[in-house]
Amino acid sequence: IKTADWIIDLGPEGGADGGRIVAEGTPEQIAMSEDSHTGHYLRPVLEHGRSHSYSEERA
Repeated sequence: IKTADWIIDLGPEGGADGGRIVAEGTPEQIAMSEDSHTGHYLRPVLEHGRSHSYSEERA
């Protein structure tokens, strides 16, 4: 998900409580959405990726 160009996050829950667009945008925009469960879990993944580059990780 973190490498997607665009995300449409449906929810907020499954079943009868789902099916609505909770957030839409880039992974960074989804991570900033307070209403998105996906954003809640995506935020630390994106923050971790910013702390160092891929080349530093391989070294």
